[in-house]
Amino acid sequence: QVHLEESGGGLVQAGGSLRLSCLASGISISNYNMAWFRQAPGKDREFVTAISPSGRITYYPDAVKGRFTVSRDNAKNTVYLQMNSLKVEDTAVYYCATRSGGILSNPIGYRTWGQGTQVTVSS
Repeated sequence: QVHLEESGGGLVQAGGSLRLSCLASGISISNYNMAWFRQAPGKDREFVTAISPSGRITYYPDAVKGRFTVSRDNAKNTVYLQMNSLKVEDTAVYYCATRSGGILSNPIGYRTWGQGTQVTVSS
């Protein structure tokens, strides 16, 4: 069965950095668009970024553009999210997912989800 496992979350001060990893098992990610979402308590799941199978195409909403960078190493079956200049409002559980289709920012279009990793940014 396909399994995604996020890691790298933690507690950081505003302005700091974290690098998240998403390791896939039971699937080769090389043919899949991958994405990161985040969800804060009481909030809807929010689209963070997406990356094409080759890694050549990425997309970022304005909330993270210029601060976050998504990358992938298909040989390692891993997707990364480098987060710089973190803000308190970035605090959330971060999830990676494989895309099956549909609107890019809509969670409904994603096939498999990890369990998430907590990112907490303090002021």
